[in-house]
Amino acid sequence: MIRAACLCTLFALISPVLCAAPVTYAITPDKTSIGLSWRAFGHDFSQARLQGVTGMVTLNPDEDRDDRIEVNIPVGTLVASNSLLTWQLKSDLFFDAERYPQIHFVSSRVAALGDGNYRIFGTLTVKAVSRPVVMLASLDSGKTLVPASRLLALHASTAISRSAFGMDRLVGVVDDRVNIALKIAAQVREPR
Repeated sequence: MIRAACLCTLFALISPVLCAAPVTYAITPDKTSIGLSWRAFGHDFSQARLQGVTGMVTLNPDEDRDDRIEVNIPVGTLVASNSLLTWQLKSDLFFDAERYPQIHFVSSRVAALGDGNYRIFGTLTVKAVSRPVVMLASLDSGKTLVPASRLLALHASTAISRSAFGMDRLVGVVDDRVNIALKIAAQVREPR
């Protein structure tokens, strides 16, 4: 009888861990932005911003194999430091927003590095060209993901080669390396 009671108690203590479910967050477009920066003319940094980002972030604090991040970025929202640069970036010189209106990222793995830091592996698709990327990310909430929290805020960064995505014009003027900084805000998606 005592063994049965001990087993029942042990099962009751373990069952919440066994039943831990991933939490899915919907990206909040008006609180999420993506910054781009690159060198122009060999020394000056140029910048642009993308808004209207949508997507989902699914995280399971107990099992990172369940983690998934999917992000859609409308190229039409791109705004640079001046109207000429904005036009150039949206034109077929670079992003070709008319033909390729969306940039897409989907993760293949999210690895916890400790202290609220993560390495995100995934595929970035720009102008119908898909390439693997690795991002470093950190939670704004500190060292751990709090499952009870209904909000998620994180910063991530990476760098890409623009020519790897078919943006190989103006090589002598614009550096090939583009730095990407993401500020993502999301809230728990309500079940339907």
